[in-house]
Amino acid sequence: MIPAPVEYVRASSLDEALDALAEPDAKALAGGQSLISVMKLRVVRPSLLVDIGRLDLGGVETRDGALHLGALVVWNALARAAELRRPALAAIADCAAGIGDLQVRNRGTLGGSLAHADPASDLPAVVLAMGARLQLRSPDGVRTLKAAEFFLGPFTTALGVRELITEVVFPVPPAGYGSAYVSVEHPASGFALAGAAALVRADGSSTVALTGVSAQPVLLPPNEDPAEALAEAEIFGDGFAPAEYRRHLAVTVARRALERAADRAEEDR
Repeated sequence: MIPAPVEYVRASSLDEALDALAEPDAKALAGGQSLISVMKLRVVRPSLLVDIGRLDLGGVETRDGALHLGALVVWNALARAAELRRPALAAIADCAAGIGDLQVRNRGTLGGSLAHADPASDLPAVVLAMGARLQLRSPDGVRTLKAAEFFLGPFTTALGVRELITEVVFPVPPAGYGSAYVSVEHPASGFALAGAAALVRADGSSTVALTGVSAQPVLLPPNEDPAEALAEAEIFGDGFAPAEYRRHLAVTVARRALERAADRAEEDR
């Protein structure tokens, strides 16, 4: 289908973008890999597209004991970033390398994916398992949210009407930590039928988060076997992957992610 008519403006500064978002039904456009698709289906009909793609919000930098990722950094840049070769941060690179196809990885952005909050997208599980914080900017200033506070439901987040993600910050653990992301993808869409991000610490304790199995990413109880954690959980099902099949996939990818993260932690000791 063809999108409904829409006005367009390219923002030259963050303040200009925030001002333009005051227009009723305005939407921010970053890489466009999620938004344009739903506009073509006319699921979303913004009155104004505010293009933020050329703002200076990219970059990958480690400082003050944390990894700082700009909201407009694209997947291919993350997949190749030297900073993510550390075993503790490897889940981010795993996730980035498996997103979509080459075109999507060269255009899609970190912040755009998080703001879209598709229940089957990969990144939400990673930011949840690894304790990331999201920096948000509005005309009222800057606020920071934990990943667990950001996702409210399918395609629903804590972002305000005139608010943008500017940065995602991951703590950088010491030596002896490992992380991994593993997913099983729908063969047509490439979205996760079930995806798991795992962080294994030097003392052997672990954190696992899942995507693709419910309305929003799920953080499992710490150190609990995935099968026990998911035994009574409400799991999303559809014609392609019924709930019990998806539950089986979730347990499988969670265990694989834990095993891979543990191997990486061992290599870093």
